[in-house]
Amino acid sequence: MSIEEVASRAGVGKATIYRRWASRGALALDAFLVEFRSQQPLPQTGSLRGDLLAALRAWIRTVTRTSVGPTLAGLIAEAQRDPELAAAWRERVVERLRSQHRIMLDRAVERGEIPADTDYEVVLDLLFGAAYHRLLQGHQPLTDKFARQVVDLVVAAIEQPGQPRRS
Repeated sequence: MSIEEVASRAGVGKATIYRRWASRGALALDAFLVEFRSQQPLPQTGSLRGDLLAALRAWIRTVTRTSVGPTLAGLIAEAQRDPELAAAWRERVVERLRSQHRIMLDRAVERGEIPADTDYEVVLDLLFGAAYHRLLQGHQPLTDKFARQVVDLVVAAIEQPGQPRRS
């Protein structure tokens, strides 16, 4: 994607595009967010396992069945070279999504499913880190079986002792 191409398709000059977006990465981020956010609802299934599985399934569906996957990979690559894009990525994508997912963990603590001292950041890193790894490396598919296995491992690691497993 180039600014010239975007300007041409929009029927405007490059200066018009640059007035709104300082870089190609900023433009791509805004386009990405329009589609990505709408496909990442906050699950409320009544159990931590159900919520985590619904969240991971939604993420996988979005990155494997839409143009979001390649765009996401490209944005992550571009953010390695562009500090402003990296900061915007962390603020507008990573932190917003993690804030939403912390709600699921708060509810699990309230239900007594996990200890109150659970490190939410580690839980979210384990859950989504595995998915990002598969997306970016392409060495294994992002499947529903994979989602179930990751969620089962994460939940088993943080469940309150003596709590019955919920589906």
